[in-house]
Amino acid sequence: MKKTMQTWSLLFFFSLCGMISHANAAIRVQDDYGNTVLLQKPAQRVISMSPHVTELLFAAGGSTHLVGVVSYSDYPEAAKFIPQIGDNRQIDLERVIAMKPDLIVVWLYGSSMRQVEQLQKLGIPLFYSEPHKLDDIPDSLIRLGRLLGTDKEAQQAASDLRQKLGALTKQYANRSPVRLFYQVWDKPLYTLNGQHIVSDAMRLCGGENIFSKMKVAAPSVGIEAVLQENPEAIFGSAEKSPSDGGINMWKRYPTLTAVQRGNLFLLDGNLLNRAGPRMIAGAAALCEKLEQARMNRVNRAENKTENRTEVSAK
Repeated sequence: MKKTMQTWSLLFFFSLCGMISHANAAIRVQDDYGNTVLLQKPAQRVISMSPHVTELLFAAGGSTHLVGVVSYSDYPEAAKFIPQIGDNRQIDLERVIAMKPDLIVVWLYGSSMRQVEQLQKLGIPLFYSEPHKLDDIPDSLIRLGRLLGTDKEAQQAASDLRQKLGALTKQYANRSPVRLFYQVWDKPLYTLNGQHIVSDAMRLCGGENIFSKMKVAAPSVGIEAVLQENPEAIFGSAEKSPSDGGINMWKRYPTLTAVQRGNLFLLDGNLLNRAGPRMIAGAAALCEKLEQARMNRVNRAENKTENRTEVSAK
């Protein structure tokens, strides 16, 4: 009974703070869903509800502001020592309340809608983070820096990322397209559609996602569907070592173009599957592998030409 009373008292406290914040907001920022986030002053006690959000907050200068994170928030190293409030699908709501956050950064795709709705009722300001393009990542840093009062550090980090992204864009502009299959998981077989931020990285590198037109962001597909599309390259990702990301399963299909040309590639999922600052490095790795696929295409064509020349000579 005492714990329940404390919880309701804190609920009232957060609701009152939310009303005061909206009335006298000094900071106004739009989140990735177009919602306006209003703060009376820079946030000092922040909770992250996604590993990619944790990385964004650190990069934006918010390391000392973070009071709670979800599981798998393991980068940078200091993130491992921040108290956890659950995972990105189930959080300890009472623990969140006890932490008295003045800002929660939510990843709606991975979070429980019911619990997000409960957080909304508390009156705690929520910032929804869902970058859809690589360009959105530095922009996220700037907006989060504004909410944290760490504008200078966030601006510098954003500028560095934009320079790296600009260099990649210039380096891989006008490259010949490579049709590819991006394998998120093998059992069951999952991929990503063209609206996902990973597909934006593919486009930057000259890659064409064979399932870009799927309506679901992370659809399940069958092996036969992949074989029918016959991609030139197949990518898997692994977040833990050792792992092959499940891509070796395709070696059972020797007529597949990706197998014939040796284009089964493994990427670091910690870089490419998290929409944080490190994703630019993940995109660079993806570009390098696609360039290798192009070289394998050229080498194969040259070998065929040499074989035909030898046969003609005989």
